[in-house]
Amino acid sequence: MGGDNIKGAFLALLAMGLYATHDVIIKTLGASYPPLQILFFSSLMSFPLVSMVLMRDPTHGTLRPAHPGWVALRTACGILAGIGGFYAFSSLPLAQVYAILFAAPLLVTILSIPILGEKVGIHRWMAVIAGLLGVLIVLRPGARSLEFGHLAALIGAIGSATAAVIVRKLGRSERPLVLLMWPMLGNFVLTGASLGLDYRPMQLQHLALTGVIAAFGLLAGFLLIQAYRAGEAAIVAPMQYSQILWATGYGWVLFGETLDLPTLIGASVIIASGIYIVWREKSGGNSTNRPVTASRLRAETVTAPKTTLLQRLWQPRD
Repeated sequence: MGGDNIKGAFLALLAMGLYATHDVIIKTLGASYPPLQILFFSSLMSFPLVSMVLMRDPTHGTLRPAHPGWVALRTACGILAGIGGFYAFSSLPLAQVYAILFAAPLLVTILSIPILGEKVGIHRWMAVIAGLLGVLIVLRPGARSLEFGHLAALIGAIGSATAAVIVRKLGRSERPLVLLMWPMLGNFVLTGASLGLDYRPMQLQHLALTGVIAAFGLLAGFLLIQAYRAGEAAIVAPMQYSQILWATGYGWVLFGETLDLPTLIGASVIIASGIYIVWREKSGGNSTNRPVTASRLRAETVTAPKTTLLQRLWQPRD
């Protein structure tokens, strides 16, 4: 592995550490406040930061989408991904949430068939099946009672995967501002409305932490952009799985969580499947779209915007 790949891997690991810290703060606040309230204030704090990036959009136009149907579906999926992720992190052990969210590359592979016209060969299908079995090992249906947090994590993974494939399909035919702003606005309205149902006054230091969530999500995104600019995607992409290490450490130190054997086994199967899919897209498969590699998957939320869209705004020539 050359020096550029080492640099790319290091930057990606640093980005994943920030993302994990971002998620730890969500979990910490989730002990005192409803998840939708945390998401509302975090998205509110994100607006000034993301707006500075949006102002760099080199193309002129309005927020009217060129493909309203696809943008509406992406908006709905982005909102579901954010709500699912915030709820799951607030209610489940960190390692369990990551293990389920790591299924997103498997779902991208499946969704790329009808949406992108991708041809998936037997090798990637076997990896997908193995990865989905890994999800079942983590969830252990029948062996324990499943919580709503598990469903929320699955919804987050499905939402993130669908939104990522739609962005890949639209390519550069839709302005990145449109693809970023509509989920932000939809999330802001929906989570804002939820405050009328369940609101708890926030202490000033906790409100400040929602700003830290926003800042860490955006900073991690830019680190990931630099990681992909420095190293090969096949080297950088698997670094997302380092979040399970951060989750294990944070969970043990801060929340007294332990990584049980089924979660460890299931997560290992899911991670191996995801890495194999990336490798097949890069070298040995018949992929024409490379949907997983191109998606740069990390569970997308308003506080952690999609890096491919941020890159088009920040470095429009890429």
